[in-house]
Amino acid sequence: MEPYQRKNIKDWALEDRPREKLLYRGIGSLTDVELIAILIGSGSNDESAVELSRRIMKNVKNNLNELGKMNVENLKTFKGIGDAKAISIIAAMELGRRRNHASALEMNKITGSNDVANFLRPLIGDLPHEEFWALFMNRQNKVIDKHCLSQGGITGTVIDVRLVLKMAIEKHATSLIFAHNHPSGNLEASEADRKITRQLKEAGIILDIPLLDHLIITQGGYFSFADEGLL
Repeated sequence: MEPYQRKNIKDWALEDRPREKLLYRGIGSLTDVELIAILIGSGSNDESAVELSRRIMKNVKNNLNELGKMNVENLKTFKGIGDAKAISIIAAMELGRRRNHASALEMNKITGSNDVANFLRPLIGDLPHEEFWALFMNRQNKVIDKHCLSQGGITGTVIDVRLVLKMAIEKHATSLIFAHNHPSGNLEASEADRKITRQLKEAGIILDIPLLDHLIITQGGYFSFADEGLL
């Protein structure tokens, strides 16, 4: 009996090859594993790109949001993934985030905390680190600009209140909304969250640029200081 040899994707039946399957059956026919296999491009002598992709997805419990949190070093822990393949996966995840955010931009009038959460969750909801963002609003409660004020570890970020208000004046904003994410998924406002909110509110009052809300955003929900009566 001949020794067992693992088949390359090119040796598979036509309908089982991800690229050919996309061409002949359409993008909707591919599973998440098959789409990632296309990004990976090739496997190794030990396993195909599809098998490698399946192993990666199993590690993140078949959750694309969890895959989106992985960085280059995380992905390189999988045998068969080097810098190039890891970067391809990360770039695809980032394009997905930007596409979601582009959809949110089409309706950028803010009528409540839910609009803010929907606007920013594609950008910060599944990040592995904390980011603090400002939304600069006009008199029609439309977002005229947005800016990431700081990036930090899971423990928190540092905000320069004077810089924020300077930016608001330069952008002719008439009100402000702030938001940051909690990578831990915890929606409870910390004392540091409450302190910076008070500082931003007081500074806004002095310059007649009111703070409308401050949100804590996670992948699965959000906490609004305004909704909770904390502004």
